[in-house]
Amino acid sequence: MILPPDSLLRYHTPVLVTRRTEKRSPKASPLQGSPLPPAPTGPVPPPAVESVKQAQELLNAILPPREWEEENHRWVQEVSSAPGTRLDVVQLQEQLDLKLQQRQARETGICPVRRELYSQCFDELIRQTTIACAERGLLLLRVRDELQMTLAAYQTLYESSTAFGLRKALQAEQGRADMEKRIAELEKEKQELERQVSEQKALRAATERREEEKRQIEEKKHAEEVQVLKKINQQLKAQLESIVAANK
Repeated sequence: MILPPDSLLRYHTPVLVTRRTEKRSPKASPLQGSPLPPAPTGPVPPPAVESVKQAQELLNAILPPREWEEENHRWVQEVSSAPGTRLDVVQLQEQLDLKLQQRQARETGICPVRRELYSQCFDELIRQTTIACAERGLLLLRVRDELQMTLAAYQTLYESSTAFGLRKALQAEQGRADMEKRIAELEKEKQELERQVSEQKALRAATERREEEKRQIEEKKHAEEVQVLKKINQQLKAQLESIVAANK
């Protein structure tokens, strides 16, 4: 028989409850678990037996039995109803430390192995407490369920925040790529504008040089015309003076 994984929670010996067959007649009676005790025909069991039975039923409700199948056989292993002693608590602590070391659980941070082992240890403490005091065990069960619900909420929050952070990181990466593309376009546009400015400066310098040469040519031409006009004026003045002198 293949046993389920070892646990810090104490269980009874596995019991074969049913056997499956490939074909069954519709009129066949259902197969019952084995072994089944005979119907009680004697006196009513004492209250101690009834209290043990009630405790076992309560434990099965709080900590459901383990079930597995092997070679068409179904096995069930209920939680042990044996009371816990001080020695059991000491051994539980030792087993917890040993399993933490064997399975190399991390001492800090998030560790599924450490969480699983401590959950098994807590279930064992609930089992021992429930046998001694059912009300205290039920209260511890509420505490355990509240802790599990809180851990589940934190896990959901962590997963959603991780997904949100990843989504924002992807958006930032995409935005950075778009920004880099925009920067490259602006750099290219700036280079084109600088080229146009250089061309305009060169054009302005060429225009100024051309205008300066043109002005110098005009001034030289004007000065020559002035000299010619002065020379003509002097010649006309000399002729006029000779004519006036001749008439006297």
